[in-house]
Amino acid sequence: MATSKTPPANNIRRMPRTIAAQPAPDAARQQALEQFSTAVQLMQSGKFDKALAAFDKLLPTAPFELGDRIRTFRIACAKQTEKATAKFASEEERCDFAVVLLNDGNYADAREHFNEILKKNPQSDFALYGLSVLSAITGDFTACLEHLTVSISLNPHRRIQARSDSDFQDMADDPRFTELLYPEP
Repeated sequence: MATSKTPPANNIRRMPRTIAAQPAPDAARQQALEQFSTAVQLMQSGKFDKALAAFDKLLPTAPFELGDRIRTFRIACAKQTEKATAKFASEEERCDFAVVLLNDGNYADAREHFNEILKKNPQSDFALYGLSVLSAITGDFTACLEHLTVSISLNPHRRIQARSDSDFQDMADDPRFTELLYPEP
């Protein structure tokens, strides 16, 4: 019995599909995209107040597909400008805020707040301790030791605190760190 071979239906040759040419974007849309790009660049460079103003200006006339992104970036800029204008009742409160920033990985902002405390009070042991933790986390071990040494000289209880602080785990093998925390009597 002879069977005829017919090609399966899924092997039928088809003509390749082509993508129709996209219409050229209109001038208003192109301008909105450029303004959006500029606002994002302002945001990325840390100029949150200017970026916020640019997003606010752009939102009413923006193309539909940019609306959600603009609102999201606008909220982020507003939060950042609130941080910059935060008022603190005391140096301790500012230090607590800096520690929160540090724990969130916002190292530059945390450093800025610790330094602001030290501008007003160079003898602030808790700000120096915070800078030592920040330096340890970011791998600047020399600065860590310098800040921690001054902090301990101002407040000997910082030595005990540092002994159990897991943020100094990368410093544990450094003999200078060991000598600082466990000095010979």
